[in-house]
Amino acid sequence: MTQHQEQVVQQGSVGDRYAAAAARYFEAWNAREEGALSKAVEAAFGPDVTYTDPLADVAGHDGLTAAIAGAHAQFPGYVFRQVGEVDGHHDIARFGWELVSVADGAAPVAGFDVVRLGEDGRIRSVLGFLDRVPAV
Repeated sequence: MTQHQEQVVQQGSVGDRYAAAAARYFEAWNAREEGALSKAVEAAFGPDVTYTDPLADVAGHDGLTAAIAGAHAQFPGYVFRQVGEVDGHHDIARFGWELVSVADGAAPVAGFDVVRLGEDGRIRSVLGFLDRVPAV
């Protein structure tokens, strides 16, 4: 096998690591009940996680759990959905998302996040960007 072929094979398994991290990310952002939310945050994010987007700058499981609960309170009846594929290299991944109404499928908020993974596969940091927000 050539060096290039070995890199392509390795990237396939690494890509699975990014996809798994993104899946846990969305499980956490879509968890509603307090106990389930805390458990999902712990499963997806390292204990010293930092989360920064235009609306929040928090750290740790408690800070992130509170930010997620705040989003749920602001947008009841909405879920976060991944848009497109997860892309990544080294310990960095990026993916798009949108906030979708369960009732009618409207998606008033969309953006993308860049995450850094820890050795255990959990997310260590999130840098979030908003591409679409509702008019106020």
